[in-house]
Amino acid sequence: MPPRRDPASFMWSEAVELLDRAERLHRQFFRPAPPGPRSACWTPPIDVYETEDAVTIVVALPGVGADQLHVAVEDGVLVVAGERTLPMGCDGIIHRLEIPHGRFERRIELPAGAFRMGRRELSAGCLVLTLDKTG
Repeated sequence: MPPRRDPASFMWSEAVELLDRAERLHRQFFRPAPPGPRSACWTPPIDVYETEDAVTIVVALPGVGADQLHVAVEDGVLVVAGERTLPMGCDGIIHRLEIPHGRFERRIELPAGAFRMGRRELSAGCLVLTLDKTG
């Protein structure tokens, strides 16, 4: 008969593993900026969808205005870059800072083929880009 596991120990080890996973995800999306004036300090999460006619990319950018964004295609890579600034009036003591701020950049490898920028919309905190297939 296999040894019985203590339920409290099992639950504790599961909780510690979940906290460790959450910390790794947090570090993935929010890390200190490397040296340099134009270096990105965080990477926004994305979803990518492909249909027969287009590739649609959704970039989560709550709090980022259209005037704070730069979108370009460079050598088969879509680059979304910009900056999220702290809200106005944040000159007091910061008690918690979980939402990443500062310069961001996300580079997305595109599937093989030729694309032309189609729809570009900033809605409900997400940048939605549709790249139409041209070939």
